[in-house]
Amino acid sequence: MNKTFKNYILSRQIILVSAIFLLCFIFSTYLHTSLTKDEALNHSKAISNQIFSSMYQVMRKGWSRDDVMMFTKSLEDNFQSSNYEINIYRGDKVKQLFGEIEEKAKDATLVDVLNGKIDKLDSFNNNIVRNILPLKATQDCKSCHVNSQVGDVLGVLEVKQNLNSIFLESKYQFIAFFLIIIPIFYILAFISSRYTTKKITDNLDLFNEKVENINSIQDFKEFDSKNIDLYFKEFNQIINNIDFMAERLKIIAVDKELLEFEIKLLDKFIITSDVVKDWREYICDLLIEINKIMETYTLMTIFRVGEDQFEVDIFWLGIPDNYQKEMFDKYINKTVKEADYFKEMTDFTIKHIVADNNRCLSELKEDSVEYRTKSLFLDTPKIGGIVGIGLQSVFSNDPVRYIVIDSILTTMANLVGSVKAIHKYTQDLEYYAARDPLTDLFNQRVFNDMMAYEIKRAEKHDYPFALMVIDCDNFKPINDNFGHAFGDKFLQTIADILEEEKRPEDIVARYGGDEFTIILPECDENGALTVANRISKKIEEEKLLAPDGTKVGITISIGISVYPTHSLSQKDMFVIADSMMYQAKEEGKNSIKIPSQNDISNILKQKQEKSSLLIKAIENDQIEAYFQPIKPSSSNNDLVIHELLMRIHQDGKVVSAFEFIEIAEARGLINTMDLMVIEKAFRKIQEIGYEGILFINLSPKSLIMGDFINKINGFVKKYNIKKEKIVFEITERETVKNFSLLEKFVHNLKSEGYKFAIDDFGSGFSSFHYIKKFPIDYVKIDGDFIVNIDKDIKDKAFVNSIVTLAKELKIQVIAEFVENEEIVIVLNELEIDYYQGYHIGKPSSNFVSLQ
Repeated sequence: MNKTFKNYILSRQIILVSAIFLLCFIFSTYLHTSLTKDEALNHSKAISNQIFSSMYQVMRKGWSRDDVMMFTKSLEDNFQSSNYEINIYRGDKVKQLFGEIEEKAKDATLVDVLNGKIDKLDSFNNNIVRNILPLKATQDCKSCHVNSQVGDVLGVLEVKQNLNSIFLESKYQFIAFFLIIIPIFYILAFISSRYTTKKITDNLDLFNEKVENINSIQDFKEFDSKNIDLYFKEFNQIINNIDFMAERLKIIAVDKELLEFEIKLLDKFIITSDVVKDWREYICDLLIEINKIMETYTLMTIFRVGEDQFEVDIFWLGIPDNYQKEMFDKYINKTVKEADYFKEMTDFTIKHIVADNNRCLSELKEDSVEYRTKSLFLDTPKIGGIVGIGLQSVFSNDPVRYIVIDSILTTMANLVGSVKAIHKYTQDLEYYAARDPLTDLFNQRVFNDMMAYEIKRAEKHDYPFALMVIDCDNFKPINDNFGHAFGDKFLQTIADILEEEKRPEDIVARYGGDEFTIILPECDENGALTVANRISKKIEEEKLLAPDGTKVGITISIGISVYPTHSLSQKDMFVIADSMMYQAKEEGKNSIKIPSQNDISNILKQKQEKSSLLIKAIENDQIEAYFQPIKPSSSNNDLVIHELLMRIHQDGKVVSAFEFIEIAEARGLINTMDLMVIEKAFRKIQEIGYEGILFINLSPKSLIMGDFINKINGFVKKYNIKKEKIVFEITERETVKNFSLLEKFVHNLKSEGYKFAIDDFGSGFSSFHYIKKFPIDYVKIDGDFIVNIDKDIKDKAFVNSIVTLAKELKIQVIAEFVENEEIVIVLNELEIDYYQGYHIGKPSSNFVSLQ
């Protein structure tokens, strides 16, 4: 660029000098010509006058022809080597008296002068000076020229001077002069241009250096070219325009790095399970990331964690010293006091977290840090807080960076608020996954897990343990007569008594409805009977005040089985204790039953009979497909959905799945039965042209056995079924030991185009593993949380938590066990997507229309 400017300036100097020389040449030539012309005219006049005077003197004396010829010859000789030409012409009156003489041809001008039309003539034409003087008759002339009058033209003297040779000589002299002088001036022009361009290029280099040092918006805003002078109006105008443009751009310019950072920040705002789990690590990474754009020392979060508690997390870029911690603690206390949200809360802890342990912040001073905060408060769940940022003061007042800071705080508030909300929901879900929301006892799922664990422990340490199955006597009349609220209060009272009267190491669970279980580790028959009698007596003595003012009591029936005396199998132990409980009811209720050897034989025989029933049903093709409708909650959704259920038709009876499903899984028959009922369902779909969605309930054990995928795909192809219309429900009736194998299997089916749902969601811990690991489309909330949702606030809170979590993960929710319109009303409030239950439609061998 500098080279171009130098060439431009040099060219400009040369052009200027050349123009000056050209003008000088033209002017000097013109001047010389003008001077030569005037000089020649004057000189020619003088000669003409002198010759004229001589002629006049001679003529006064009288001259003959010979005198005339001699005079003319004398003139020619005198001016022979000059550029003058002398001509004499006789007038007509002289010719009349004295005859003709040798003359050159006359032009019109000479004729006019001889005729007296022109007095005299001085002219300059084609570089020739011409003087014409008429010789007029005087009184003296009349003596010789008798035919003339005074004033008549007797003759003409013509003097010509040719200046061409003079001008040509002058031209060559000027050219020679300029050829000598021009190089000297060009050298001077070059030296002058070098001197001039040195100053210009120095300023231009300074300008270029300032431009090259612009690496950020901050540099751009500090850019100033007012001290740049390029010595030319045009160049300085360009610089002034650049200054004007820079001033305009400073107002609207946004740093490219800031934009890229905001994009990355938005990209990071994806709440995954890893972010929920390690959100503090995520904030540390965010702090390090922010420092690539602007120096930021701290990020802060203050969030509610309890009714009167909140926690403070301060994230430091590097290791702070104690003074800096105290400085920030004061700021936290001030912020908390100014926030109405935290006024009633006095219990809080401050946790300091360092993002980069290899860096120290010892140089950080209080007056060098500016703070910005943003608040977020949620009513449901009741979570609120403040997020803050501490950064260099110079950045906090930058309007563009302020926008970015505000964006960071908004993102942090949303992120941490969402994480806290999801964490609270997850805590609730995990709690209710293990606990019965009504009684706060362990639920059926945890009971099964505890039983499996206790059998392994008893086998390893070689000790007995007992199992109690407890059922309330005549509980249904209490519900019918006094309402479900009073019935729930009774169940809670019984749960409290069970917790009080059991041994400290015993495990109590609500198995379902009004049925409870107790696991008694390291306990034989006698120990179990002692605990059972204490519990039975205490419950029998308990009386509750009913809504009508009467006192109501209740009794219980208890069945007991002991490991290893009665069985070594978890399932058999439960079947035996459960059978004993029903036997106690049949014998009059309010009693305790321990099985005899004969009782055990009869129970196992009945189990064997059920196994035979299943085998016979398979052999005789008695497995039938039933369909239960699932209704969309919105009237705008006309989607048709049914769930495929399995029934056995035998001896004119219809046997429901719950009566044989556990035995089918234990005997390894479930896979065959599932494939049979699926093929019959697909055949039905083809026959009637069903276009809706079909949910198929399969146990994990069935899914991982044999070539299940190939057989399903074979059915799909055979009956022309659309894969996207099939939703497989994953159940948890039997624990899957190889979870990774199941995960791979589910992903393979998903890649084939099928969809997936979790059945009985919330009934166990593995539900959350499924929703984390598997590509789930639907969750079906366990009916235990739905059946009393219109009466139990805990059930409602739990379901609300599931719905919120599902919406965050973009999963649709189905409520099971919808048994009345009151439940539908509550579910509508919670924005459940679909309903299923006897109130919606009972299972049928045909597809049911809900229109």
